[in-house]
Amino acid sequence: MTMNLSFQLSDQDLRYFRAALKKSRNAVRYAEESEIIDAIRDVLAEIQSNDPLPDFVAQRIPIIEALIQMLTDVEWQLPKTHRERVLAVFMYFGDPEDILPDDIPVIGYLDDVIIVELVIRDLRHVLEAYDDFCQFRNEFDNEKGNVVDGAIRRDRIDRRRQQLHQRMQRRHSRQKTTPLW
Repeated sequence: MTMNLSFQLSDQDLRYFRAALKKSRNAVRYAEESEIIDAIRDVLAEIQSNDPLPDFVAQRIPIIEALIQMLTDVEWQLPKTHRERVLAVFMYFGDPEDILPDDIPVIGYLDDVIIVELVIRDLRHVLEAYDDFCQFRNEFDNEKGNVVDGAIRRDRIDRRRQQLHQRMQRRHSRQKTTPLW
């Protein structure tokens, strides 16, 4: 038997989450990016070792992993403002003593999941652009293989990345949601 729960976050609730993310984003400025990424990988490994792992948490793990991949993809070169946002999510998610302490069975990760969902909605254009970039790169590499010169490959990848960065900026600026940051 499954149960669907639905709730609405008020403006006051969103202010609280915004303040938590702002605090995490400020902390990002004083931390090493590689340390944050290593820490979130450790947190994910620990979470995945929990048994039983609540489905609402397990369903977000691939999203966190995709954010890690996007952040660490050298060819994607995620712009600084978006990097800070992703790192802020990692800082929040990795904090065991956030709004709901993570060691509370079943619901300890509920606030983390809410933060992830809010940020995913805010960064949806960034994630869509990255998916398109990965698809382009994979198709290019599969089609051209080792027969194309490295400089030509780099030029095509760079050009596509620039186009997608511009597209995500345009779409993000037209977004009609309440800004999270």
